[in-house]
Amino acid sequence: MILISPAKRLSEQPVNRKLALTEPAFKSDADKLAKSLSKLSPKDIQSLMNVSEEIARLNHERYNNWNASTQQERRAIFQFEGDVFKNLDVQSLDDNDLEYMNKNLRILSGIYGFLKPSDSMNPYRLEMGTKSLPENISSLYDFWGDKVANKIKKDAGNDLIFNLASDEYFSVVKNYLDSTKVVDFKFYTEKNGTRKIIGVIAKRVRGEMARFLISQRIKTLDPIKKFNAMGFDFLELTGNEFIFVQKS
Repeated sequence: MILISPAKRLSEQPVNRKLALTEPAFKSDADKLAKSLSKLSPKDIQSLMNVSEEIARLNHERYNNWNASTQQERRAIFQFEGDVFKNLDVQSLDDNDLEYMNKNLRILSGIYGFLKPSDSMNPYRLEMGTKSLPENISSLYDFWGDKVANKIKKDAGNDLIFNLASDEYFSVVKNYLDSTKVVDFKFYTEKNGTRKIIGVIAKRVRGEMARFLISQRIKTLDPIKKFNAMGFDFLELTGNEFIFVQKS
């Protein structure tokens, strides 16, 4: 099972691909959160989410039209536009890859808990790290508890869980998963003998790794060492954590 984070940027472009529409596992919870957020003013949303006035107005409109049928007919995987998704490049996957991806990839989500690629998704903005929400919800981590992790464990079965999500998003499941089944990744860029993680590069290579795991149908550790996209090379495997380095 592959875990990734969502993206803030969303696409409204129509997509004609063979992927049957499904309903999110925690749709009722998402509806509950959306209803509570719909009671906030644009100014309240701006303060809660630390976003611009324009984005606050957009999301005020989204939450107040949450159950409009036109919003619920688009699959999650085709809506996200961030760096991870750009490099995952779902549009270029063939139908067999799409089917495999749908079974083996989950997008962690502040409002939905998680989404399968084929799940219907209303456009939204709600970061997992958001605190002090309406209805006395102290944080989304408290709201979700062990719910998301338990469903992911059930879906994964005996498979390893490949964590390509950010710390903010993976924290919603981290404490509830068997750490021996979780595989982590660190992607360093090396320059003048110094290694560091560069945010935008790390996001892009996570997308490349997700694509690699999907296209190669990888379920075990050893084949991952062959990954070499974007000039990254395998350095070491410490426990269940892969280290890759890109030299610039």
